[in-house]
Amino acid sequence: MAKQNQEKFRWDRKHLLGLKDMSRQEIEFILDTARGFEQISTRSIKKAPTLRGKVVVNLFFEDSTRTRNSFTLAARRLSADVVEFTKKSSSVSKGETLIDTARNLEAMGIDIVVIRHNAGGAAKLLSRHIDACVINAGDGFDEHPTQALLDVYTIREVKGTLEGLKIGIVGDIAHSRVARSNIWAMTKLGAEIILVGPPTLMPAQVSRLPVRVSYSLDAVLEELDVINMLRIQFERLGSNPFPSVREYSHFFGLTVDRMKRAKPDLTVMHPGPINRGLEIESEVADGKNSVILRQVANGLAIRMAVLFLVNQGATEQAKKV
Repeated sequence: MAKQNQEKFRWDRKHLLGLKDMSRQEIEFILDTARGFEQISTRSIKKAPTLRGKVVVNLFFEDSTRTRNSFTLAARRLSADVVEFTKKSSSVSKGETLIDTARNLEAMGIDIVVIRHNAGGAAKLLSRHIDACVINAGDGFDEHPTQALLDVYTIREVKGTLEGLKIGIVGDIAHSRVARSNIWAMTKLGAEIILVGPPTLMPAQVSRLPVRVSYSLDAVLEELDVINMLRIQFERLGSNPFPSVREYSHFFGLTVDRMKRAKPDLTVMHPGPINRGLEIESEVADGKNSVILRQVANGLAIRMAVLFLVNQGATEQAKKV
């Protein structure tokens, strides 16, 4: 985004619930804001006073390594206090509802809630019942906005732009909130999305999405500029969506042999955690085309930007009251 456009644009959202209803300008503003936070991680003292005095709660009802730790580190680098919530050690195990849990935390003086929940729409529901800012860290099969933002941030770093790129999203599309957020963000930034996988792992209403669909990776591989390999979410599968792990890997795994037929500068991505040997061979995941660890590193800058912006949005909305 040009500097003059940044100066005219004023962020006023106090929540980040998803990317489907967000404009291209808003997405680009988040990406450009993240670039400004990158250098904090290179300092000898990795701190900024941006959120000093603010309290961030990680309200995670699902297990997470990258997302939870990334938000925790991002909040601390902005000098916020962080409260780590775990379902097992909370009153949720005694039957307390999500809203009651959040309201009780809010009564303690929290400012931002980062929520991950297995029910779609949980973040939006929460935003309607508490005054604190709400950031969606993944809800059901709906969205995972900060993952998509770090993905497009990484692609923009490597390729310069998403405009005109062909991006393949491969694997378990049906159960992937990452895929949905990627579709909304990447198409708004000018990319063409090709969903690849077996019919059993495609969403029921895939024809309504702004994408192409291929049931063969080999049929589209040579077209792709970027490929995002999704994890097979065995914990969410109610039945066997393919005959065997070996067969899935044979038809949809990103292997060394397949990379020989791809564009030399194909960018290889994966949101993690990786099922090595299933979705992607280790030689490819750790190879020269892979930006998987770069995605993780960029997630920190993106989440710092999001925490900063929702707090700014809350301040802007307070001025209007």
